[in-house]
Amino acid sequence: QVRLVESGGGLVQPGGSLRLSCAASGNIFSIHTMGWYRQAPGKQRDMVATSPSGGNTNYADSVKGRFTISRDNAKNTVYLQMNNLKPEDTAVYYCNAVLSTNNMPGYPRNYWGQGTQVTVSS
Repeated sequence: QVRLVESGGGLVQPGGSLRLSCAASGNIFSIHTMGWYRQAPGKQRDMVATSPSGGNTNYADSVKGRFTISRDNAKNTVYLQMNNLKPEDTAVYYCNAVLSTNNMPGYPRNYWGQGTQVTVSS
């Protein structure tokens, strides 16, 4: 069984900063990609940033230059540093991991966290 546990959401004023964390735990064999997605009310879930193992990070155009994704592979943890937040960044942020388990090491699957609310408002 695999769990992704997020933390760090909250209410912040425009121009402020937040740091999200997501720790993966459980029967993990290998993590391929970790990333963050977000979903605003009435909208689809969109990619915010992804960090492939051994590859280049990817960002949505709307967050480039403001958000930074990083990983601590020893802790199976991914972070999202969000600076200069805007009201349009308000959403539920979901952690995602593409990983394989010890039971099926050759078959990576998608896993999701429970989501954490980020609200940017004055």
